[in-house]
Amino acid sequence: MTEDEWMQVCIVEARRAFEHDDVPIGCVVVDADGKELARAHNAREHDQDPTAHAELVALKGAAMKRGSWRLDRATMYVTLEPCAMCAGALVLARVARLVYGATDPKAGAVGSLYNIAQDARLNHRVDVTAGVLADECGALLKEFFAGKRPGSASL
Repeated sequence: MTEDEWMQVCIVEARRAFEHDDVPIGCVVVDADGKELARAHNAREHDQDPTAHAELVALKGAAMKRGSWRLDRATMYVTLEPCAMCAGALVLARVARLVYGATDPKAGAVGSLYNIAQDARLNHRVDVTAGVLADECGALLKEFFAGKRPGSASL
C-alpha cells in the first residue's frame, strides 16, 4: 500500500475515537514487508489513562504481535505529529520510520517544538516523512475541537 493508503487507514481509525469522545488520532504500525502489525486510536477518555495515545497503544500491539519490543524495520503512520512521550517511545522501540499527517504546533515533538525522533544525542533516530494527507488529518481535529469549543476550530 502507498503512504496515502496507510494514512487513510489511520483516518478511519481516528474516527473511532469520536465514539468515546477522544481526540481523533489514528495510528497503524506496518512491518517492512508491508504487513500490518497493529492499529489504534486515542483512548485516554475511554481508558482514563493519560498514556493511551494512539501511538503507544499501537506500539504495544505491534510489539505483542512481533513478540519483541524492538520494532526495527517497522513504519508507524499517524494522523498527527507525535508528542514528546510518543516520539520518545518511537526511539525506544527502534521504529525505523514515521509518517505523519498534520503538524502539531502546540505539542509536536518531531519537528514543531522538539525533534526527539532525530536527536543525534540519542541512541536511535527515526526517519520522518511529514504532511501526508495533512489537510484531511487536520480536518478531523478541527471538527472535534469545533464541537468542544464553539467558535474555535484551531488545533
